[in-house]
Amino acid sequence: MSNNTNKSAFIATGLMLFALFFGAGNLIFPASMGQQAGNHIWETMLGFLITGAGLPLLGVIAVGYSNSRDLQQLASRVTPWYGVIFTVALYLAIGPLFATPRTATVSFEIGVLPFLGDDASATVKDTALRVFCLFFFACSYWLSISPGKLVDRIGKILTPILLLSIAILVLTAAIKPMGEPAAPTDAYQTGAFAKGLIEGYGTMDALASLVFAIIVIDAVRAMGITDSRQVLSLTTRAGLVAAGCLAVVYVFIGYMGATSVAGIGVQETGAAVLSQSAGHYFGHFGKILLAVIVFLACLSTAVGLITSCAEYFDRLLPNRLTYGKWVLMFTLVSFGFANFGLSAIIKFSVPVLMLLYPLTVAIIALAFLDNLFGGKRIVYICTILGTLPIAILDGWKTAHSMLDGAKDGLVMQIDSTLKTILPFYSSGLGWLLPAVVGFVVGFVVGFALSKTMKTESK
Repeated sequence: MSNNTNKSAFIATGLMLFALFFGAGNLIFPASMGQQAGNHIWETMLGFLITGAGLPLLGVIAVGYSNSRDLQQLASRVTPWYGVIFTVALYLAIGPLFATPRTATVSFEIGVLPFLGDDASATVKDTALRVFCLFFFACSYWLSISPGKLVDRIGKILTPILLLSIAILVLTAAIKPMGEPAAPTDAYQTGAFAKGLIEGYGTMDALASLVFAIIVIDAVRAMGITDSRQVLSLTTRAGLVAAGCLAVVYVFIGYMGATSVAGIGVQETGAAVLSQSAGHYFGHFGKILLAVIVFLACLSTAVGLITSCAEYFDRLLPNRLTYGKWVLMFTLVSFGFANFGLSAIIKFSVPVLMLLYPLTVAIIALAFLDNLFGGKRIVYICTILGTLPIAILDGWKTAHSMLDGAKDGLVMQIDSTLKTILPFYSSGLGWLLPAVVGFVVGFVVGFALSKTMKTESK
């Protein structure tokens, strides 16, 4: 492959990857976060970029670096059964249960709902949601049924239109801000950086990176590149293109949110921030522009998620259903969950994210450090054993607080105790130290076992 062709290939693949990443959460979370962070926006944004752009980049590179054929093979370095359970849970979370339905509901709430008018009845809104979701997932199915054409259809067509549409809105907001960033809300008065880190979870991109990496690697190999080093190089450069685009867009959307309070007031959701801001700058045309941005962003992400889920389950359960039938099934399930609406989807997804994100970060880190400890399984096991209890606790207490406000006595007692003794726990990062301790214990035990085996062999 010539240098010019190589350059064109990784740029197109990188743009495809950006479009797959950039969906519902990537629009609403930085906008809402910007309003709440106020004049602490840059400190908050730094944390958000680490988990919202940096981790997805590392996830893509980790899969290529590990030379694993898929996420299950990588996660099976812990144990084979853990590899299956973790991979299935992650695919379902970013697929038909949460992320894929969310792409349709966010697209509806930002791109369609404003045109229905404030006086539209609940029945009209529900009917409109179902009709829109039917159209949205019909388009998703058509694009997903031929995964080999994703680079051409998304990377070369949809993504440039998406980036141009976003640029018109955010550059206008940057050149003509509505005012100075306001004072931060109570949640962002202190610990804004850590708050930004946690907010980055909501994009789900670090989870999706372990899935989308396979699409990128398959696309690279489809170009005739088979050498593992070249595959890793092209995958890394494509990841850099995607992460760079994500970071730039996040900064502009976050800044737009931070400066918008003076013009539109504090809004309850990121969707409202975007809608009100578009209307402020462009009037009725702004609503149309935002509708185009959201639809393209959410559609491309839905396609990536449906494609990835169908390909994985086709491999996991061979000879059960064809790829096309898996696509149809996941499309229909996503359509069904989308009809519950955005609030319900977000409500049920956050506890799962609090559980899966620490485990995802741990497996990404272990993939990069594999050569350091010789790929010993005991290191993988001990690191996950250190991470898992706190991840489960975070997910459990989040579920209690978000679903019904009920408080489990034992869980709350453990929670109160850990707040006083475990570093970073109050910031939602309490799993970090146990993960590091688990890694060190595994490393020491692995080294001792290797030394014992060498001695016995003599």
